[in-house]
Amino acid sequence: MDSDYKKIYTGSFIIAQLIVDKLDAIGISAIVKDESESGRLAGFGASISGSQDIYVNMEELAEAISIVDSVTSELGTH
Repeated sequence: MDSDYKKIYTGSFIIAQLIVDKLDAIGISAIVKDESESGRLAGFGASISGSQDIYVNMEELAEAISIVDSVTSELGTH
């Protein structure tokens, strides 16, 4: 299955939210996927990982990656 979206980040909820906020500020709409929350809502239990994935449209990939690099290097998580 082909997709027009590419995963650009996997990590903690807090950093993911910071990245999403910065992407929104420049007009990039990201999709955030949280497997543990999805499982909890479906009644399958929840892992305590708190890890989230961020996806963006392929057309916005270069700009989005630069935002991720900026945030992660700023926080020393890169």
